[in-house]
Amino acid sequence: MASAGLFPTVTGGVLSSDATYNYRAFLSSGSLIVSDAPLTCDILVIAGGGGGGNGGGGAGGLLGFTSQVLSIGTSVVTVGNGGNAGKNNSSGATNGGNSQFASLTSAVGGGKGGTPNVASEEPGGNGGSGGGSIRAASAAGTGTSGQGTSGGLGYTDGVSYDIGGGGGGQQVAGSNSAALLSGAGGDGSSAYSSWGLASSTGHNVAGTVYYAGGGAGGGGKTGLGASLGAAGKGGGGVGGLTPTTNGSNATANTGGGGGGGTAIGAFAGSGGSGIVIVRYLK
Repeated sequence: MASAGLFPTVTGGVLSSDATYNYRAFLSSGSLIVSDAPLTCDILVIAGGGGGGNGGGGAGGLLGFTSQVLSIGTSVVTVGNGGNAGKNNSSGATNGGNSQFASLTSAVGGGKGGTPNVASEEPGGNGGSGGGSIRAASAAGTGTSGQGTSGGLGYTDGVSYDIGGGGGGQQVAGSNSAALLSGAGGDGSSAYSSWGLASSTGHNVAGTVYYAGGGAGGGGKTGLGASLGAAGKGGGGVGGLTPTTNGSNATANTGGGGGGGTAIGAFAGSGGSGIVIVRYLK
């Protein structure tokens, strides 16, 4: 057995492991402490997802860093909160919070879903991934290069109903809505599935783990039997359909976007908080 001091000692986060690696998952902000020797590691950083409006919230930005050498000392870890849900005939939806490991590039919080604000229509928010809009004439949010995709456009018949576009996911953009069909949330990334399986985090879909999926858009303004697009794989929330049905919250610690709500009075879903995971050899 090697003498003390030749290998790094690591503390912080929630420890798990597989046959090859140790994982330290940060479900909230904290610190990773390295002592005895420098640590070579890979790092996954996911920001908080955007809150839903009538459009679905966009997923938080996702960034992966390989072969990072951490000196002896403390690294500050920031985990972004999920964005607030909007009430769909007023303002209130917010973007997700940024996540960051030490001085590495920040993952950008997901964009909020668009809302038919009483005073002025709010477009989908820009972010890691963009939020969906409420009408085709209102812009969907755009994603951050290398971190996510754009939201989808909403739809209106100009008379009786509005339907929200889907929030963007890390890998797939949110889809546009159509007559009586809300936009689907875009799927997130499965590139870190083994990390999620080892740490019991992320959105597990039939044995494959996804992170940073967008929320689906909300249904019709007058409850005209609109159908919902799917929530994005990676923790995205499901949209609401009837005038009194809320959109669902995204899954915590996935960076998923909140589901959009209906356009007259119901609430949307809040975005999922982000996560930071540090992986290193056992």
